Amino acid sequence: MSYNREPSEEEKNNWHNDPDKWIWGMFYYNPEDPRLFPPKKIKEFGWTTNFANPNSVLVMIILILVLLIFILFAH
Repeated sequence: MSYNREPSEEEKNNWHNDPDKWIWGMFYYNPEDPRLFPPKKIKEFGWTTNFANPNSVLVMIILILVLLIFILFAH
């Protein structure tokens, strides 16, 4: 798969419905998917992190650190 193009809706739906792309049914892991935050298994619940994409993991770590710093220094 080429990372220079947007995956088709059919590809996205196939990935989303493939149980092999979901670790324990709740963690999305798909190295073929370039999206940082694909929809959750139940799409109405929002988005999740694509744990196979290092950039999305980095964004999540930064977000968690910012939130922790805010909580620790808010007092």
